[in-house]
Amino acid sequence: MKIAVIGSGSWGCAVSILLARNGHTVYLWSWQTEESRRLERDRENRELLPGAKFPDNIVCIDDMAACVRGAELVVCASPSVATRSVAKQLACHIHDCQLLLNISKGLEENSLLRLSEVYKQEIPHAEIAVMSGPSHAEEVSLGLPTTNVAAARNHQIAEQIQDIFMNDVFRVYASDDMIGVELGGALKNVIALCAGISDGLGFGDNTKAALMTRGLAEITRLGVAMGAQRETFSGLSGVGDLIVTCTSMHSRNRRAGILLGKGKSLDETLAEVHMVVEGVNTASCAYELSKKYGISMPITQEAYNILYRGKNPRSAVCDLMTRDKKIEAY
Repeated sequence: MKIAVIGSGSWGCAVSILLARNGHTVYLWSWQTEESRRLERDRENRELLPGAKFPDNIVCIDDMAACVRGAELVVCASPSVATRSVAKQLACHIHDCQLLLNISKGLEENSLLRLSEVYKQEIPHAEIAVMSGPSHAEEVSLGLPTTNVAAARNHQIAEQIQDIFMNDVFRVYASDDMIGVELGGALKNVIALCAGISDGLGFGDNTKAALMTRGLAEITRLGVAMGAQRETFSGLSGVGDLIVTCTSMHSRNRRAGILLGKGKSLDETLAEVHMVVEGVNTASCAYELSKKYGISMPITQEAYNILYRGKNPRSAVCDLMTRDKKIEAY
């Protein structure tokens, strides 16, 4: 089938390679004409995914209408900050009940909406689904095995996504919990930032394990309050994605955290990482959501304090460790 992939960052390119290897004709859209021409000429994203060659059945294009026209699936891989503008551009090109799959991980600043909610607002006539899980673009583009979970309100839609994506190195499970799948993928980036800060401060494996465990508790509490299923956060889009993002140097969120832990400012950190660090924006959103829903999220609050109030990371750790005694609960 023809599949349109909207967004030519590392994940958009990796998914395009995956789908093309499955035999689909993939139209990969970039908002920059020069970038689109470079990708078509080089047949790889040399900056973000060096060595991951594009199969011949990937067409690089900057014309959104031509990209989407006749596509049986539209895969959206734009960063959260661009989701609203991309959705507005897409709206007039999407026909009734056309399947739109969001694979980006984040929340919209100010509105605090999940990205699928943004697409639904701007393209109400589309059929919306989401997919998330442990999926570093660097590994997926090279064909290293992993698993994801696709979520849709209609189980047949989730099964359709399974049929399109699955092969001997990429397995997809189905779910009806769109809220949980999206929140797990978004909120784990905040904890990955904290895990990186821990590494940057020179702390050990014990510290990181504690952060990941109690971070998952925070994610689960907020997710359930927002309508997600608790068990989703024990799955691929919860603990699975959390593990890989907190422990791998492929993770730009962890790399950003390491720099912050070593004393770099947020501006210096973002300039050095030189890619979108979704956890920075998501930390602000998660902090606001915790207040909105009355959920205790102390790790998230300290991440917010470090990022937006200039708090010293060591002081943040001390304040976390010296809080009042608690019973371990989720």
